[in-house]
Amino acid sequence: MGKRKIVIIGGVACGPKAASRIKRLDPDAEVIILEKGELISYAGCGLPFYLSGQISDYHDLMNTPTGAIRDPAFFKAVKDVTVFNKTIAEKVDRNQKIVMARQLETDEILNFPYDNLIMAVGATPFVPPMEGVSLKGVYSLTTVDDARQIRDKQGPLKGKKAIIIGGGLIGIEAAEAFARQGMTITIIEKLETVLAALIDPEIAYHVQNELKNQGISLMLGDSVTRINGDSNGKVIGVTTQNDELEADFVLVAIGSRPNVSLAREMGLELGATGAIKVDSRLRTSDPAIYAGGDCVENINLVTGKPIYTPMGSTANKHGRVIADNICGINSIFKGVAGTGICKVFDINVARTGLSETAARREGYDIITVLTPSPDKPHFLSDAKLIIIKLIVDKPTRKLLGAQVVGPGDVAKRIDVAVIAISHGFAVDEMSNADLAYAPPFSPAMDNIIVAANIAQNKLNGIGEFISPGEVKAKMDNKEDFIFLDVRSPEEYEQMRIEDSRVKLIPLGKLREKIAELPMDKEIICFCKISLRGYEAERILKAKGFKNVKFMDGGVICWPYDKFVQ
Repeated sequence: MGKRKIVIIGGVACGPKAASRIKRLDPDAEVIILEKGELISYAGCGLPFYLSGQISDYHDLMNTPTGAIRDPAFFKAVKDVTVFNKTIAEKVDRNQKIVMARQLETDEILNFPYDNLIMAVGATPFVPPMEGVSLKGVYSLTTVDDARQIRDKQGPLKGKKAIIIGGGLIGIEAAEAFARQGMTITIIEKLETVLAALIDPEIAYHVQNELKNQGISLMLGDSVTRINGDSNGKVIGVTTQNDELEADFVLVAIGSRPNVSLAREMGLELGATGAIKVDSRLRTSDPAIYAGGDCVENINLVTGKPIYTPMGSTANKHGRVIADNICGINSIFKGVAGTGICKVFDINVARTGLSETAARREGYDIITVLTPSPDKPHFLSDAKLIIIKLIVDKPTRKLLGAQVVGPGDVAKRIDVAVIAISHGFAVDEMSNADLAYAPPFSPAMDNIIVAANIAQNKLNGIGEFISPGEVKAKMDNKEDFIFLDVRSPEEYEQMRIEDSRVKLIPLGKLREKIAELPMDKEIICFCKISLRGYEAERILKAKGFKNVKFMDGGVICWPYDKFVQ
């Protein structure tokens, strides 16, 4: 039996990872990568940092930790993998097991026989069919060349006006990058909040606040109908449903679509999401062909349904799993929780699992938790606020989703939630997790454990809770209730919810002033983070008040108009 021949179409994340792993497991295998672009094995998630100037040389996105550039020569010398860049696979004969490719510079046709084929063809930015998308100065952001077009060929960026169409992850990260270059930025998002597909409105509120504080203009609930250009074919602005704006260039960042045209022509099965369908070993409908990265769909670990969530981290995991299975190791990829994390200027936001919106849409019977607190003990000067939201299934008590936002350490908490979701843990198991503790790293009761404890209380009927959204609905419906603020007068002067129903009684005075509160009226208690609000609810219940609740998250988590000094 001769050397096994493995051909990989795609040379950015999944493909090079699979190639490297295959050569470690089977040094005699002949591995070939076909990549239509010039550059290979680059860190696509680092593109915003190149745009911002934090990375001065784009080659740094292709460096190994020791400084070697991962180019075709590196792959040949170090890994014995042959890379044909600037080469596009145009046809695959599955019967003969041959990939027919064209070298883009010479138009030479090349044939590559294979024993196993790996489809790692990635995704393409979705560009809507609107007037003006082909104008000079209209960009997307997927490749190093995209980033170079914007940063290196636009001239000095300082003082220029950029319009970003789309308030998703790419749009948000690009906005910070442009701001670092001294640009004026407007984000136009057709939905009512940024990151709407990932996080719920009360978490998005804090992201939007940070963007506004950093000088980013937000046009939410609006959409671009036309991109406008001058007589030279250069972009000069956009027209939206509600306005017209000037721009020096436009970034279209409204998502991506899997590259499936070749797979479709080959007759491979596509999934419900439109991406390539694969099994748990990442085999396609042809057992000799594997697929991974942004061109395939995954299984949602919560719902068990197909999901399309392109991520560089997932693509690298796919590459390893594919290589294992090709080399005889039984390796399974169970799916994804939909985890994501993003830095937005001075705050961080992360999410995993289902949002509240998605959980309700899927028909789950849920409770939610919203709790803010410092990520370290309050007595440390570098303690920073984070807000955690949990979505929990009532019948099973399992964690369905989590979102964390704030200037503090959100990554540690979201990673705990990922493990809980991936293994089907109930919040009861989370609340006793033996997490690492020392004051420089976390409070004695870590924030995620506190959130799990609150979920337990809700599930066990200890305390009556109400969300900020439900309180706002009561206000809008002009319901008669007492909104009991149990903070100090000094805190009230610094930040407060201004409404005629608000009554200020500091917690330390509540027992002596309890006669001021009517027994027959609904009372909703709150404080800064609602720890004292919970104490107030317990005190009033013990004194015979029947209709008492406390508001999740306190005034910190109030995502509506409030006075802040």
